[in-house]
Amino acid sequence: MNALLLSLALAPGADPDDWKAAEEAHLKNIKQVTFDYARAGEGYFSPDGTKIIFQAEEKGTGNPFYQIFVMDLKTGKATRISPGVGRTTCGYFRPDGQKVIWASSHSDPDAKKHQEAEYKQRAEDAKNKKFRRYSWDFDPHMKIYESNLDGTGVKCLTPDTKVYTAEGSYSADGKKIVFSSGSEGNVQLFTMNADGSNVKRLTDAPNCYNGGPFFSPDGTKVVFRADRKEKHRLQLFVINSDGTGEKALTNDDKWVYWAPYWYKDGKHIIYTGADHSNELVRPNYDLHWMNLDTGKRTRITFAPGPDVLPVFSPDSTKVMWTRSPDGRSPSQLYIADFTPPKE
Repeated sequence: MNALLLSLALAPGADPDDWKAAEEAHLKNIKQVTFDYARAGEGYFSPDGTKIIFQAEEKGTGNPFYQIFVMDLKTGKATRISPGVGRTTCGYFRPDGQKVIWASSHSDPDAKKHQEAEYKQRAEDAKNKKFRRYSWDFDPHMKIYESNLDGTGVKCLTPDTKVYTAEGSYSADGKKIVFSSGSEGNVQLFTMNADGSNVKRLTDAPNCYNGGPFFSPDGTKVVFRADRKEKHRLQLFVINSDGTGEKALTNDDKWVYWAPYWYKDGKHIIYTGADHSNELVRPNYDLHWMNLDTGKRTRITFAPGPDVLPVFSPDSTKVMWTRSPDGRSPSQLYIADFTPPKE
């Protein structure tokens, strides 16, 4: 059975005997692109596809939290552009390629104390052989910043409101930014002009998390994730960019879906999903593809370890994602040539 038939024959939750062969149906020339970090992930391509921006934990710096880096894909040379203090997340290129945005808590006067506390907790966990489930810290000092590609010219775009403000990305014309903001348990989506002005609320779903938003290629819609029914049980949604016409794309309380990202045609998305029906089994996330018109879904990855946070290159011929193939080694970024599922 060839890789394509093997992929199509599998039930949604089934695992193939040869997972590498199964992945060949849609992924070719898989290459690891980050190496020199304790862990790395959530990468995005520059508009011309020659660079990536991503988050990574540097080794031996005294900071266990992610910082933001820009890498030249041809040379592999990466430059840290965030200050090196506190937490950072969600770097993204401006569509003209001249600036980037990223979120950071480096203005927190207690940032270094939090770093020390994290190292102590990790040491205690290791001593007790305890595994901590992933959880996201909605740091109230997190704000969105703009900078040059070398980290100079840092400018805060969001006000010091003492609430978590992050997960920003641009519209294709570079005029708007969509982002998440709020306190833990009540995070909403907003849009603003690229200079931080004219902030408008996009979602109105109190007492839940709405995040990970991205404008569609034509700017008319925003895809995102939210835990509307049960805390942390994320599902996928799409909404018009003016806040109307919200629609759930998934509705399965046994699964968690997140990290949706648009394909170039605006009719498909790639996203992350995992079965959470058995609380005694550690869920294994994989990449999936969805046709938004028909709802048809196709599984893309099959590795024993987690595959998360997929994004496309500007021409959608490549996909980049965060992977730990065996589920034990630290996550790193991978890039592959992408072949869309046949429909």
